[in-house]
Amino acid sequence: MSVTIKSAREIELMREAGRLLEIVHNRLAEEIRPGISTFELDKLGEKTIRELGCVPNFLHYNGYPASFCISVNDEVVHSIPSHDKILKEGDIVSIDAGLIYQGMHSDAARTYGVGQISPEAQKLIDVTRESFFKGIEFARAGHRLHEISAAIGDYAESFGYGVVRDLVGHGIGKALHEDPQIPNFRQRSRGIRLVPGMTLAVEPMINAGRADVEWLDDDWTVVTEDGSLSAHYENTILITEGEPEILTLSK
Repeated sequence: MSVTIKSAREIELMREAGRLLEIVHNRLAEEIRPGISTFELDKLGEKTIRELGCVPNFLHYNGYPASFCISVNDEVVHSIPSHDKILKEGDIVSIDAGLIYQGMHSDAARTYGVGQISPEAQKLIDVTRESFFKGIEFARAGHRLHEISAAIGDYAESFGYGVVRDLVGHGIGKALHEDPQIPNFRQRSRGIRLVPGMTLAVEPMINAGRADVEWLDDDWTVVTEDGSLSAHYENTILITEGEPEILTLSK
């Protein structure tokens, strides 16, 4: 495993990459409504990224055909935007996106309700988001990586939710995916010791039902095996001497 420690200049660029990605997410959040297609959201997002002087890092990544992963209801992650996928009242939709700014990457995901959603769906979204914050309480120099994993998983599982095990968070920097992998559930090992200058994409993926997932025939879209709802929340963070800095969230 080769975990990169970012230079002051690289951190400065990643801060800007994160700031710009938050602008993109906020722009798309304004457009989520019944009747819009995931294809329309993808094209608006790509246009926004390019207008900000950046490049969408998902586009053509390992052959992925779009700039955003937009996953609805029982889709966990990596669903390909489509003209035919129209959001409707009561859906939940996860938008996962990243961009490259002057050679440095950012990555973040959010799950939203479409119109009025059920209390159960809202609770899943809220717990998934909060599990991220429970995890990064341990994202401090001197702590171990898998303390983050355990805190995320323990919190989500305390609500009876399934924590996806087939997909994990990751390091990020000059590449979209770098070492280390960051599971969202308790590990037997303690993991590496965290040091200032590490940049990580921490991303709980939480199912309302069981943790089991399967891949659809497009080889990208991951869905819950039992058909239950799934939520996703992610930010790019920087390990510092004190509290972690969330690069893709300003409030």
